[in-house]
Amino acid sequence: MTRYLFRRVGQAIVVVILVSMVTFLLLHLLPGGVARAELGMRATPSAIRDFNVANGYNRALPMQYLLYIDHLLHGNLGYSYKLNEPVTTLLSMDVPKSAYLSGLALFFTVLIGVPLGIYQAVRRNHPDDYAFTSLAFVGYSMPAFWLGLLLIAFFSVYLKWLPPAAPETATVGGAISDPKAMILPVITLTVGGVAWFSRYMRSSVIENLAQDYIRTARAVGATKMSVLFRHMLRNAILPIVTMLGLSIPALLAGNLITESVFNYPGIGLLFWSSAATRDYPTLMALTLLVAVFTVLGSLMADIAYGIVDHRVQLA
Repeated sequence: MTRYLFRRVGQAIVVVILVSMVTFLLLHLLPGGVARAELGMRATPSAIRDFNVANGYNRALPMQYLLYIDHLLHGNLGYSYKLNEPVTTLLSMDVPKSAYLSGLALFFTVLIGVPLGIYQAVRRNHPDDYAFTSLAFVGYSMPAFWLGLLLIAFFSVYLKWLPPAAPETATVGGAISDPKAMILPVITLTVGGVAWFSRYMRSSVIENLAQDYIRTARAVGATKMSVLFRHMLRNAILPIVTMLGLSIPALLAGNLITESVFNYPGIGLLFWSSAATRDYPTLMALTLLVAVFTVLGSLMADIAYGIVDHRVQLA
């Protein structure tokens, strides 16, 4: 187990280092260089020279990368000249709010998707199974921005039940204090996840119900509920363990769309505003952050899979 953990953590570190190299090179491949991208096309040669000297861009490229890594290790993700704030400060304000939105969506995704998948497997080839399967296809094929707009049109414009925008707050506490405004963004993120989880859970349960150990349990007189929850569920839930880790980057990607649709002040909205204003340090920091979360999600999925399924050799 210890060797496996060290190997997987080492692989994760290598991937993060490679991503940091890519983001570093992307920043330096900008047309006209970093200084021209930050200061604008009308910047004078003296202003560009002063900018390069102040930020170390006049040094050799390997030295710049080492300086970049040193800044990352000390929590310095750069400075947003567009917003006149350190990028670390911007992320410290927005990441918790995005984590709150993603956490709610993931909670309801698992709460609804897993039982729904089990129910569909038990009711396989019945009309209700066909109905839920059709809804699942619609759910994960519908773009998040289109679903968000439909929800706004129906629940906010037509019924006037819910506000069309998420809480415009600077803190997580503000979002928690306004649960009504969080309903539509959470639904938008949850629908696709429920469709995804329920389909995988249905397939896994159907596959396990055909195994010999299930037939043996039925033959010795185990009840239907005992077969489902005592014998089958632990094996059938294994794909969901993997999906939980892989859903972290998926939720972050969904946040990019959902937060912009509902004007929710998280990292998704920060990404779009940074792209619109060409705030490259913030964009590079967000790219690196998503990469780190992707690696961590995959790492946690692998470790959790090995812990849950003792047949997997963690060596």
